[in-house]
Amino acid sequence: MKVVLFCGGLGLRIRDTDDVPKPMVQIGYRPILWHLMKYYAHYGHKDFVLCLGYRAEAVKNYFLNYSEYTSNDFVLSGGGKSLELFNSDIHDWRITFADTGINSNIGQRLKAAEKYLEGEDEFLANYSDGLTDLQLPQQIEHFRNQGKIASFLCVRPNLSYHLVSLQEGNGSLVSGIHAISDGTMRINGGFFIFKKKIFDYIGEGEELVNGPFHRLVEEKQLIGYPYDGFWASMDTFKDKQQLESLWGSGTAPWE
Repeated sequence: MKVVLFCGGLGLRIRDTDDVPKPMVQIGYRPILWHLMKYYAHYGHKDFVLCLGYRAEAVKNYFLNYSEYTSNDFVLSGGGKSLELFNSDIHDWRITFADTGINSNIGQRLKAAEKYLEGEDEFLANYSDGLTDLQLPQQIEHFRNQGKIASFLCVRPNLSYHLVSLQEGNGSLVSGIHAISDGTMRINGGFFIFKKKIFDYIGEGEELVNGPFHRLVEEKQLIGYPYDGFWASMDTFKDKQQLESLWGSGTAPWE
């Protein structure tokens, strides 16, 4: 299955981006986009469509000048004239770089990628800023068994905020408080699976969730895949630090 990745984000809430697009923010020695692509490649999905926007050239140049030696063991000999790699990351990846507009929303980026999905009855898609240890084949099997048009990962929010309930009749008296992560609330965690019919639901200028997903809900064609394992998105500098810490520990769940 092809994998469509939305790579147009600015990453404004991550303060040390050095003017790079959000998917290119580093986790260890590689950008989060690479970590996500490695995740999909692990399960055999190595044909990628990158929907580019802000600083598209940064993504293109990264892969055009890709060095396998950064993330693989190798032998240096002959006074630096000979390099022997033990492993390779991306030698069998196929990557389509698609310019989908600087200010396009996710729905329009997906629509712009339609022409690169010729012959694909179903495909994977994601936001490029989230990581998980989800067993992807299980989600795909669930999607196919349900026979619907779209599926996405439903996760508990990894937020440190608390939900507050106020007593009726007295808007100041707190009647309850609990951590968001301890409740039953679930959010859209990305990791989409779509049938090609999804494009029939995306109108001109529409965001993916606000219009198309609501139509799918009305027609009972949208399913969620509940997951309580590791999932994290990189929205803020704090999120980046936490992911860096996990990676630095040598026990990053997504690897």
